Amino acid sequence: MADEHQFIEDGLRRSQINEFFADELGRAGYGGMDVAKTPMGTQIVLKAEKPGMVIGKGGKNIRKITTELEDRFDMDDPQIDVQEVDEPDLNAQIVADRLANALERGWYFRKAGHTTIDRIMDAGALGAEIVLSGKVTGARSRVEKFNRGYIKHNGEPAEEVVDHGQGVAVMKLGTIGVNVKIIPPGAELPDDFDIREDAEVPEVEQAAAGDDEGVEALLEEEPEEVPDVGDDEDVEVPDEDPTDVIDEEVVEEVVEETQETATEATDVAAEEPVGDADADDIDELDEDIESEAADLVAEMEAADDEEEDE
Repeated sequence: MADEHQFIEDGLRRSQINEFFADELGRAGYGGMDVAKTPMGTQIVLKAEKPGMVIGKGGKNIRKITTELEDRFDMDDPQIDVQEVDEPDLNAQIVADRLANALERGWYFRKAGHTTIDRIMDAGALGAEIVLSGKVTGARSRVEKFNRGYIKHNGEPAEEVVDHGQGVAVMKLGTIGVNVKIIPPGAELPDDFDIREDAEVPEVEQAAAGDDEGVEALLEEEPEEVPDVGDDEDVEVPDEDPTDVIDEEVVEEVVEETQETATEATDVAAEEPVGDADADDIDELDEDIESEAADLVAEMEAADDEEEDE
């Protein structure tokens, strides 16, 4: 058989054994199991609220369970160890079965949920969550959640630290699934940190020399005098880069060429005379304007003479 198939077979077998114990030991307060294979057989550790009811009178009940495990699940020499649950309110499976029984007895789901989660937190749990899913109050199914404290939903802490429990309440309208998650007190989570009071803290030196020296004292201090450099003192002058030195003769030649070019342009502009054609055109325009003005004056005088004759 392949490894994948073997994992599936082991998980299915474990679920069937868990359901068998939940049905047989429901009245005894079944709180879960741990199964481990040993060279001598199969070791099963049962957690129960009432170990006496699991064992039975004279061990009668435990022998019956062992025989049934051998016949139904083909287990070789199962060895059952029963342990009592110290705090039933911190066992998720026991709490889920209690809540399912309360719903079957007629408790209102909201009152039952709040009462149960309050008992879990009073027992010292770091966090708890109760989920009721199904036909809680009417014909339509829905989901109701009750949260307290701090709870992990994914990652390794959700598998290793959080205790899971499931139960089923059979009602007239239908079944209601009960899912309970509890983080027990003292659980170590990855994001926890400790504060050590006996830790040695190194002393931090103060930046200021004294308490009297503040900002005002620093401002009142006189700046350091910079010594004057006289002619007698030797001052080192950095060597000039030959590439940064500009040839003075080249600069003078460029300036002279620029001045000569500007002078020639000014002389050319001054020597250009105004053309004769432009002057003749101006004279003709003046004569035309005078003749038109004289004609207009003559017409106006003629019009005035005619009005007087009439």
